[in-house]
Amino acid sequence: MSLRVAVAAPFIQNGTRRLKENEFVVALSLDRDWFSPDQSKRLIDVATRDGLLERNGDGLTVTFDPASVTVPEEFVPDEDLLQERSAFERVLDSLVADGMEKHEAVGAINTLQQDLGLTIEAAAVVYARREGLAIDDLAPIAREAILEAEDG
Repeated sequence: MSLRVAVAAPFIQNGTRRLKENEFVVALSLDRDWFSPDQSKRLIDVATRDGLLERNGDGLTVTFDPASVTVPEEFVPDEDLLQERSAFERVLDSLVADGMEKHEAVGAINTLQQDLGLTIEAAAVVYARREGLAIDDLAPIAREAILEAEDG
């Protein structure tokens, strides 16, 4: 969820759904002092891969309504946002953003994993689909995790 907050902040600050990439970087690195410019660019990569941002030309468009996000005064994002996140983590974030309690989602996914004998990533994708979330972009990641588990 904090990834969504970090991504939304520059758009909220500028009152828009589209920013030039350098405006986004300046908002995170200079205005808010959350990340270095290089880290801010890395955040763009992570958020784009997670479907929170879309690149178009030299601009970025947020794919969700930034006005639906609250940026607490004391909020400072963790640097772990810049790390590659698993399909499980991404699905879990989507479920929580959709209003589900995190512990409830984790418990349901773990139960499904045990019942069906799946990897945690595959169970998360199946569970999210059952809950009606559009997570088609994560299915290939979960499939890859299954193949890696079979090879390992």
